[in-house]
Amino acid sequence: MHSITASNLRNAHGGESMAHMRYMVWAEAAEQQGFANIARLFRAVSFAETIHGTNHFRELKQPVADALCASVAVFGGDSTSMNLQGAIMGETYEITEMYPAFLEVAKFQGEESAHKSFYYALSGEKTHAALFQRAKEAVDSKKDAAFGPIGVCKGCGWTHDGAMPATCPICGATKEKFQTFA
Repeated sequence: MHSITASNLRNAHGGESMAHMRYMVWAEAAEQQGFANIARLFRAVSFAETIHGTNHFRELKQPVADALCASVAVFGGDSTSMNLQGAIMGETYEITEMYPAFLEVAKFQGEESAHKSFYYALSGEKTHAALFQRAKEAVDSKKDAAFGPIGVCKGCGWTHDGAMPATCPICGATKEKFQTFA
């Protein structure tokens, strides 16, 4: 694997790992602040970020070695509204800057499996940003978000609110391969 694509995979893995932990912390805070559905959303997206990070990690297929990872992360937040804003900021960065650049490098370097991993993550991040935006609008109106079951595709991390489709629109996994957060 080319060194730049490998570095991008490591950095994306680091970012997804931090997002997983951040969303678990923010889920707990949302629950304590009376937003059970927003807490459920944070837990579902945390699970999706784990899938993205795992996919990136598996693509590296390199000998075991230490590596420095440079990842952008959002920290802080005292309220669920602030935490949702942080989540939107993080997802937007991945959608508009990080993953488009990583995709182009992987494509240029002919790294098809890395390209697929980045594509899966980018597709999932778009749904996360939209769900977090809905949640923020609700909490800013002093309400919990009205989410149905939230499903996460275990293959690619695509996240969906409501009845699950027969297959994942991103990777084609059947609905039996979804983890549901109800």
